[in-house]
Amino acid sequence: MSEKTFAVIGMGRFGSSVAKTLYEMGYEVMAIDSSEERIQEYISYVTYAVQADSTDEQALKELGIRNFDIVVVAIGDDIQASILTTLILKELGVRYITVKAQNERHGKVLYKLGADKVVFPERDMGSRVANNLASPNVLDFIELAEDYSVVEVLVGEKIVGKSLVELNIRARFGVNVMAIKSGPHINIAPQANDKIQQEDILVVIGENQDLKRFEQHIM
Repeated sequence: MSEKTFAVIGMGRFGSSVAKTLYEMGYEVMAIDSSEERIQEYISYVTYAVQADSTDEQALKELGIRNFDIVVVAIGDDIQASILTTLILKELGVRYITVKAQNERHGKVLYKLGADKVVFPERDMGSRVANNLASPNVLDFIELAEDYSVVEVLVGEKIVGKSLVELNIRARFGVNVMAIKSGPHINIAPQANDKIQQEDILVVIGENQDLKRFEQHIM
């Protein structure tokens, strides 16, 4: 697994959920918020916590924001600040920008400014977004309980052409393959001899730590 680095701007409910989840997964995370009080609240849940105005280009430069692999803009209700921050990040050359949008119109503007991904918190939980950002092969992530989830994983070259019995996934990783998606077809409750094809998507259920080990193995 490549060691991605993340910066999360805006420590509201959504931003703090993204930041904490990524940090708990072992990634380097910088949290940025204009409120010193909020930064103090989350200082022990991230790698670095910094009070700064994200609409101040010089402040972001000094934080070395362009050195982070992914920057998440999770600013609350201030649409203008969200748009201006996204624009500054784009101009500074940030590699990948994910932005929280208030509504569809806001989302369209963000895409026009060059945001790579726009999320709507009403539809996308912070932890779900964090998992998708951390693992590009994970196409979807549904948290069933605190430590238990269902993920959709795009298969890597390592396991193409192998059968489920050869891979011995349940015994080796403690997770279960619920289904295999092959294009428009879905194989529900696949059999042991079913083989993995190029571009298949596995629907897997298990504990989060076991799912993470499995994802790393098949990429």
